[in-house]
Amino acid sequence: MMVAMRAVVQRVNGASVVVDGETVGEIVGQGLCVLVGVTHDDTPEKAAQLARKLWSVRILQDEKSCSDLAAPLLVISQFTLYGDARKGRRPTWNAAAPGPVAEPLVDEVVAQLRKLGAQVETGRFGAEMKVSLTNDGPFTVLIEV
Repeated sequence: MMVAMRAVVQRVNGASVVVDGETVGEIVGQGLCVLVGVTHDDTPEKAAQLARKLWSVRILQDEKSCSDLAAPLLVISQFTLYGDARKGRRPTWNAAAPGPVAEPLVDEVVAQLRKLGAQVETGRFGAEMKVSLTNDGPFTVLIEV
């Protein structure tokens, strides 16, 4: 079974991420909050594919995309998207790529989004982050590439 690069995408009306009491990323108004998980087989090409999908997916109001509305994105790395809790009471993280693999790929998603013209805010890789958002809908989708 092929495991894909994964993103949990939430349509928001504002979102922010705080590290050690400091706001490190914030979007105001309509946009997307994106939690990105990277697995061992992911590549820069998959990161670019995910960026294109995030920029063009039509899940904002009136079936618009971020590219249609110049809506911002808050992109946050989240290795726990690959947690597996099927056995026992404690999840395993075996499918999550280690930091030296994951961090450049999350950075590539952000770089590709910016190359497409997106306004992108980010969390801080590997930090203990506090994420706040107003889920608009609520509307949440899982995208895998």
